[in-house]
Amino acid sequence: VQLQASGGGLVQAGGSLRLSCAASGSIFSVNAMGWYRQAPGNQRELVATISSRLNENYEPSVKGRFTISRDNAKSTVYLQMNSLKPEDTAVYYCYSNIRRSYGLAPRDYWGQGTLVTVSS
Repeated sequence: VQLQASGGGLVQAGGSLRLSCAASGSIFSVNAMGWYRQAPGNQRELVATISSRLNENYEPSVKGRFTISRDNAKSTVYLQMNSLKPEDTAVYYCYSNIRRSYGLAPRDYWGQGTLVTVSS
C-alpha cells in the first residue's frame, strides 16, 4: 500500500490550498483517514481526521478554516485549507488506517509529506 500526497505549495496569508492523498495497492477496506503536520522544531501534531462513517475531528486552531473529506471509491482523503495563516506553515502528512485483506489486522500507512508555506 502506498499513499501519495499532493497539493502543497506557497500561498499568501488568507489564501487557500487543497491537499489530496490517494491510497493505492492491495486494499480491502479503509478505516480512519487524516492529516498531521510538522513545523520546523516542533513535534508532529494532528490536524484533522475523518472516520469511515464520516465523523470529523479537528485540531482547535484549524476548526472553521480547514475541512477534511474523503472519497471512498478512490481511497482518497482531502484537506481544504482556507484563511491560511503563517503559523500553518509545515510539512503535512496524510495517513490511512487500512486493512489489506480479510483476516489481516488494519494498520496505519503514511504519505511522504507535502510542504505548505504561508507567507505573511
